[in-house]
Amino acid sequence: YERRKIVEFTCHTAFFTSIVVVQWADLIICKTRRNSILQQGMKNRVLIFGLFEETALAAFLSYCPGMDIALRMYPLKPCWWFCAFPYSLLIFVYDEARRYILRRNPGGWVEQETYY
Repeated sequence: YERRKIVEFTCHTAFFTSIVVVQWADLIICKTRRNSILQQGMKNRVLIFGLFEETALAAFLSYCPGMDIALRMYPLKPCWWFCAFPYSLLIFVYDEARRYILRRNPGGWVEQETYY
C-alpha cells in the first residue's frame, strides 16, 4: 500500500510540473494578440525571468528534501518533465496559426470568434 501511495504522489508532482511546462507556452502566446512571437521578440526581461523562476520553483518543490513529507511531492525522473512538451508545442503552434489567419484576414470569422 505504501508504494502505491508514493506512485500516486509522484503522479501528482508530474501533473504539477506538466502544468508548469504548458504555462510556458501560455505565457509566450499571451505576450501579443496579433503579432507573431517571431515578429515581436522576447525582449521583456521580467517575462524571461518569470519563465526561469517558475521552472526553478517547480524544480525546487519537486527535488527539495522534505517535500515528500510537507507537500507530498516526490522527485521525478528528468525525462518525465518532457511529457508535457508536445502539448505546450501544440498550444504554441495553434496560436501562431490563429495569429497568421488574423493577419491575413482582418475582420474575418476567425477574428470574430477567437480574438480577445
